[in-house]
Amino acid sequence: MNYRAVEPTGEYVARLETGAEWRSEIESLAAEVEADAAWFTGLGAVSDAELWFYDQDGLEYAPVEFDEPLEVASCVGNVALLDGERFAHTHVVCSRPDGEAVAGHLNEATVFAGEIHMRAFEDPLERAHDETTDLDLWL
Repeated sequence: MNYRAVEPTGEYVARLETGAEWRSEIESLAAEVEADAAWFTGLGAVSDAELWFYDQDGLEYAPVEFDEPLEVASCVGNVALLDGERFAHTHVVCSRPDGEAVAGHLNEATVFAGEIHMRAFEDPLERAHDETTDLDLWL
């Protein structure tokens, strides 16, 4: 297990811009507050979304596209450095009008309305390639 103590440096709430790209908005917030490590939660709605599902046998992501409005019932993730850039590792649970849920790793989505709470940490988190999983994981 890889763990460490973290010291919070600030907490922020943000409203995402309609029409913007959801994950990019989170990364922009992290850049604005100079957070190289953070944890975030969010909710709202998107006009479309591309979620990824990781095939553990094939060691690759498979995209699942939704070209429809979805409610973001839950968004959770963290910010860490990946190749020297802030990366928002983002997972979502979204719902359709009938209540059916879709979920996964959020690659991209167009914001209809969104609200984020972010807690930034003092020391940076960094991601690097992990041979076993073929994923970029915390060092």
